[in-house]
Amino acid sequence: METVIYRKDGHVVTIIINRPEVHNCIDPETNRRLAEAWRRFGEDDDAWVAIITGAGDRAFCTGADLKKWPSYLRGRRVGFFRRNAYYGPGFGGITRGMQIFKPIIAAINGMCYAGGLELALAADIRVASEDARFGVLNRRWNVGLGDGGTQRLWRVVGLGRALELILTGKEIDAQEAYRIGLVNEVVPRGEALKRAREIADVICSYPQGSIRTDKEALIRGIGVPLEEGLRLESLLFWSLLLNRDFYEGPSAFKEKRKPSYTNESETLEEVLRI
Repeated sequence: METVIYRKDGHVVTIIINRPEVHNCIDPETNRRLAEAWRRFGEDDDAWVAIITGAGDRAFCTGADLKKWPSYLRGRRVGFFRRNAYYGPGFGGITRGMQIFKPIIAAINGMCYAGGLELALAADIRVASEDARFGVLNRRWNVGLGDGGTQRLWRVVGLGRALELILTGKEIDAQEAYRIGLVNEVVPRGEALKRAREIADVICSYPQGSIRTDKEALIRGIGVPLEEGLRLESLLFWSLLLNRDFYEGPSAFKEKRKPSYTNESETLEEVLRI
């Protein structure tokens, strides 16, 4: 059985953690396959939006498979830990060490714990089913957060809420997650993936150039001084001048017609002919 399913429908890729018998927890092999899936998505020019979800309706992902990882790690040399700690890829392939500025949506069905929560936090938009549950439940097993939990959670829900979840290991339901801003939407049971696809289709209906530069500016601007962030934003904005679609949008507005975008990157020579 494939532990990671990669499906492409139009411009939307759905990546499914396929270990429902163990609540979609991630063992070393699944982790490797997830990294491969994210690389495939990132390198495919025809793939515009990704959805990450878990198989079945009981769990999105419950984190690391604690039965498999200890023996895997004991056999590794020091160099492995140093390389992985700095370069990644992080847990689930996307939490660290892989820069993808295409939109990513998490469709959260059921349990979302520990490393699964870190994986959800690595997405840009989180849609949760009404029966979803969240928590840093690894607290009880002395397993720390090593792939974004301490860095992304407080940026999403605020310092106080993040510390409460991290230090107490408490479990919260979907409505509480929505109330504190951990998820963007709560939908009926079984509808998370469908709703995520609806959002993905809306994003795909837009030209992709400015979506990606705006996401990159926001992500790269976190933690830098405002003046430097503004320069970064401006640099990425002006890079759109090297794309034919930059000129198509304003032209269509001026001519009162529907724009016809190509979503293709041209060479500088081609752009200069516009």
